[in-house]
Amino acid sequence: MFKKSENTEKTTNQKAISKPPILFDESQFLIEKIGKFLDAPIITYYNGSGGNICNNDAVAIYELLARKERVKHLYFCISSDGGNGIAALRIVNILRNSCEKLTLLVPANCASAATMLALGADEIIMGPLAFLTAVDTSLTHDLSPVDKNNSLVSVSMDELNRVMKLWQENIKTNDENPYKTLYNYIHPLVFGAVDRASSLSLKICREILSYHLNDEEKIMQIAQKLNSDYPAHEYPILLREAKSIGLNIKEMDADLAVMLRELMQIYAKMCDRKFTDYDENSYHDSSVMNIIECGGAQIYYKVEKDWFYRQEERRWNTMNDESSWIKTWRENGKQKSEILHLR
Repeated sequence: MFKKSENTEKTTNQKAISKPPILFDESQFLIEKIGKFLDAPIITYYNGSGGNICNNDAVAIYELLARKERVKHLYFCISSDGGNGIAALRIVNILRNSCEKLTLLVPANCASAATMLALGADEIIMGPLAFLTAVDTSLTHDLSPVDKNNSLVSVSMDELNRVMKLWQENIKTNDENPYKTLYNYIHPLVFGAVDRASSLSLKICREILSYHLNDEEKIMQIAQKLNSDYPAHEYPILLREAKSIGLNIKEMDADLAVMLRELMQIYAKMCDRKFTDYDENSYHDSSVMNIIECGGAQIYYKVEKDWFYRQEERRWNTMNDESSWIKTWRENGKQKSEILHLR
């Protein structure tokens, strides 16, 4: 066990380290209020600006559900800009095994891999600010191009296809081979990896949809549309368009939308990134990335590490990394916390 950190903390050189607020009591009050309004249990899943859907999130969600009985109806509220599609599939599997009916609540952003996750729900309830997105895949490969900061750049199948299309539309002779030139900028293995990732994305969507749909034609239609029919990955699919795709979409009750908005604001405060500058080339990062919560318990991932800029490499590096998952819960009326060791 350990004592909850204050908002600031002194290091050995007396430099005040800014800390994010942990608003467990405030979020639990709203979780309880929303649960009573829905007359069913609810789990919330929030990614901060630096967080994303990852495999450890699946383990954390299982940690919350493992000791609970299977329920008739479970609500899952998500706010995320995406992440790992395989993790989304794992999360859907855990949720579907915990309930007979799964309803997804979308108060705002539900993008990319989060949209994949949404496909696993029997129904999706969207608020006035809610949107889904396309799920076409991009990846950062070890052989990807690098940007001006010497960081690897993500490459998507859609981008590669559009380059090839433009090339074919503008070539002067049939003898010109676009790959010969493109391979000078993008390694051949990156082409292969992106194509493989695109096929994986389609497979994941079909598998997730199969948890509640039996119509193979409809499953393929939805999966292909989300993977290849949109010109921009960030294109917002709003309620009306989401219905036209073939998803079971409902409009969110106004009172529920207000309560969820308040809860998301609490999470946003917790995930407000806290940086403490040591000098122009080093700083400390203390930030909450992902939050998963149900009635009586909250699990969040907190980054706690130093960054320094290595001039000769032209990039930032980390040291003193003490980042960890932390579980907070109530026991006999008392609030307790511990580091949760996830692999």
